[in-house]
Amino acid sequence: MLNVIFRLLFLFVLAIYFYILEIFKLFSPAKRKDVRNEIVLITGAGHGIGREIALEFGRLGARVVIWDINKSTNDATAEEIKRNGGTAYSYVCDLTKTDDIRTTADKVRREIGDPYILVNNAGILTGGELLKLKEAHIRRTFEINTLSHFWTCQEFMPAMLKDNRGHIVTIASMSAMSGTAYLVDYSSSKYAALGFAEALNEELRTMGKTGVYTTTVCPMFVDTGLVKQPKDRAGRILTPKEVALSTVDGVLTNEEIVYVPKRMKFQMTLSGFFPRDMIKYTKKLSGVGIEPQYEPTTFKTD
Repeated sequence: MLNVIFRLLFLFVLAIYFYILEIFKLFSPAKRKDVRNEIVLITGAGHGIGREIALEFGRLGARVVIWDINKSTNDATAEEIKRNGGTAYSYVCDLTKTDDIRTTADKVRREIGDPYILVNNAGILTGGELLKLKEAHIRRTFEINTLSHFWTCQEFMPAMLKDNRGHIVTIASMSAMSGTAYLVDYSSSKYAALGFAEALNEELRTMGKTGVYTTTVCPMFVDTGLVKQPKDRAGRILTPKEVALSTVDGVLTNEEIVYVPKRMKFQMTLSGFFPRDMIKYTKKLSGVGIEPQYEPTTFKTD
């Protein structure tokens, strides 16, 4: 009995300690790292969030490597980075094909070098009732939103582990924190991406690779064209630039989880103290969600 009481007291003191650390962080801005001349690789950089992340890293002086399946939009992003005085390299890559990922990764290493910041941003969303989704839609959603993270990390992590430095960024979603109707496949893929990043972070710490960081980004609905009719009575639809700026800031300060908007961090902390039925009810009141937008022959990508 005394042993149990001692453990509870220890946990209580530990909780107070970490709460004090969080409060300290609020009033003591973290040191921002310098990414000048750092090789940064971003997937899905042809438009939306990926494009804005690429532009921001370009402005910070990084050497930006951008991947996308759409050559014209990817090249346009690279050209804009160059016009702004930055350095960019454009590669076409189909993230649903592991051979294509390996071949393109080899090409990047030969022509530019090893990226030490990897941003797994590319994503796809269909948006419709589960029973109306075709197998191809579901498989493609997981191939891009989740499985591609495994293959890019397997390609670029070895150099990071060898030098014990680097950063792996996962663009997830608030749908990874709370499943959403008509986004069953998308929410599931983002839950998986979130779990991937969390487990990877623990694995890196267990391996003693304290110089390799992970950042997971969880934004609310973003105006990228993926969702045709997003709903959120309590908030507003985010712009890709807002999410990109929060993402890059999270990388520069080694923040493990980035919520966009920031108030979601407070809301997620509070939600842990409330009954699940209450959380569902408040979500219903806020009207967060989408209208079905299933289109049988169209894939929408970042």
